[in-house]
Amino acid sequence: MSFPTFSATGELRPGGVGQLGDRTVSRIGYGALQLERLSGDRTAAVALVRRALELGVDHIDTAQFYGDGFSNEIIAQALRPEDGVTVVSKIGADPDPGGPFPMRVAQRPEELRASVEANLRTLGLEQIPVVNPRRMDGHVRIPMPPEQQVDLDDQLAVMTAMRGDGLIGAFGLSNVTLDVLQRALPAGPVCVQNDYSLVARADEALLELCTAENMAWIPFFPLGSAVPTMTKVTDEPAVQEAATALGVTPAQIGLAWLLHHAPNTMLIPGTASITHLEQNMAVSDIALDGALMDALDALVPRTGSIS
Repeated sequence: MSFPTFSATGELRPGGVGQLGDRTVSRIGYGALQLERLSGDRTAAVALVRRALELGVDHIDTAQFYGDGFSNEIIAQALRPEDGVTVVSKIGADPDPGGPFPMRVAQRPEELRASVEANLRTLGLEQIPVVNPRRMDGHVRIPMPPEQQVDLDDQLAVMTAMRGDGLIGAFGLSNVTLDVLQRALPAGPVCVQNDYSLVARADEALLELCTAENMAWIPFFPLGSAVPTMTKVTDEPAVQEAATALGVTPAQIGLAWLLHHAPNTMLIPGTASITHLEQNMAVSDIALDGALMDALDALVPRTGSIS
């Protein structure tokens, strides 16, 4: 099967539609991480975002620590109120342009609130529709000082308070384990963003819980890890064979598998290339039959943490 590209009113909806909290959005959105690569050409960066909207994107994922606010500034410049785009941001880290890495861990409740306020300023919004605090106890881990090891309940308290204050419309969770999601369910998260792909399926039980709870599942690293030593979807012979058979790219096969694998999956592939952007949006037209899905499902995924 493939997914409808148009709504009943003729509106482009790449990947069909899904629910992100109380918002109905296209299942293929855009992740703004790679906009930073266009930092020397703001006109090109704005044009890329506008092209995404022309292709039906109505769900953009960003963060203040993407380019120290650059991605947010471009989104603010590119979007118009009538575009009706759902902007999703993540917190849990802050920009650190003078440090050893471009971001630093910022998990404490007061830091989460300050990060939301920074996102509001650079995005030019009065409310961010969805904000995902990225925790550090999932598969993707980085060293943290003791003062940054914050209990989940303390983070949920500040997220629900910001929702009540109207700073955010809803919140999800990112980089979490199954037990963390189970503990968080009473607070009403609307989505989970975790490391997940055809070659990284350790969180299958977590995905099943999201499906049962009508929560959106939004994979990051949807084509495998960005870490050079880890497996990539596009390196798999079965993926390459499927791409050749269908006349598409291996990356498109990896993204199409995600759409077919679970109905609540939403994609946020990022790129700084309009050509790649158009290829990502075209994934909704790729039909994967039962035999092809069986061949892809048979791949042995890797397990373990990225640290």
